[in-house]
Parts: sequence; structure tokens; C-alpha cells
Amino acid sequence: MKKRCFWVDDSFLYQHYHDTEWGIGEYNALKLFELLSLEIFQAGLSWITVLKKREYFRQAFDNFNPSIIANYTDNKVNELLGNEKIIRHKGKILATIHNAKIVCDVFKIHNFPDYLWGYVNHTPIKNHFSDALQVPSQTELSTIIAKDLKNKGFKFCGTKIIYAFMQASGMVNDHLTDCFKYTTSS
Repeated sequence: MKKRCFWVDDSFLYQHYHDTEWGIGEYNALKLFELLSLEIFQAGLSWITVLKKREYFRQAFDNFNPSIIANYTDNKVNELLGNEKIIRHKGKILATIHNAKIVCDVFKIHNFPDYLWGYVNHTPIKNHFSDALQVPSQTELSTIIAKDLKNKGFKFCGTKIIYAFMQASGMVNDHLTDCFKYTTSS
């Protein structure tokens, strides 16, 4: 049996996410925007809740394509608020639309990965934590990134959300040292 990080339960969905995605470097602009948006929706909830709804989110939010989301109308917002398959938090929905506009206008989409990965010199930070209590929920770097994103106009991007995003996107590798992914992740 594979030894996984402390937060992974026995559900296939969680194990698959941990084994194939979490902590692995993601450089695709659309995937990064998806991860950031999902972390925003996760705030105050469990990650498994978001994972269970992920495919519905992709359908509802046009595969997290910022170019499409940036042009959502009030009718689309109302449609999303009525969609029982996603998390229907108006503030988070509006933040996702607003953030899509920032990604399109400020970063021109394709520069978004370079901007984010520039904070870690395009190389994942590999931590060496052996215990769950060592893993932070935020860092000085996540605070810097959160402030910079807010200065660029992003909404709902606090330091804890950004650190969770950094973990999910592989900018930081927080697999515990006894996890089988610790040695295989960059």
C-alpha cells in the first residue's frame, strides 16, 4: 500500500488527485486559472467538496477559459447562481469573472504562468516536512503573491488561498517526506 500525505483519505477521488496532480508543476494558463478559481471556491469548505463538483464547475465555467468567462453577462451569473451542481456563492462567482478579466487584460492569458512561476524562479520549492504540523497554511511568499495579485485587481485571493494554490499547482512541493510522491515530484 502506498504511503500518502496526511490529508488523503481512502476515497479514490482524493487519492487520484494526490497521486496525479497535487504538487506536480502546472504551467498551462487555463489549468492554472482553473486551480486558482477552484481554490477560491474551496475557501471555507473542504477540498473534497470541490473535487466532487470539479467536472460540473468545468462545464458551468466553460473549462475555465478566461477569455470566455471575462464576457459573462448578468444572465450567465444568474444561471450559475441557479446551478445546484456547483458551489453557488455569489461573491466567489463574481470574483472568478472579475479575475478572468484581469488575466485577459493584465496578463494576456499566456503570460499568466510566467508571472506566477516567476515568484519561484520557475523552479518548484521542495519542502522537507516529515509531519503534518510542519506544513504551513500560508508563507511570506504566499502573502507577497496575494498582495501583488490584489494590487493587480484580483479578488478573493488571500494568502491562505494562494498558498493552497501554490501547493496544488506544484509551485511548492509539500508532500511529506514519507509520502511516495515526495521523491517523484519536482
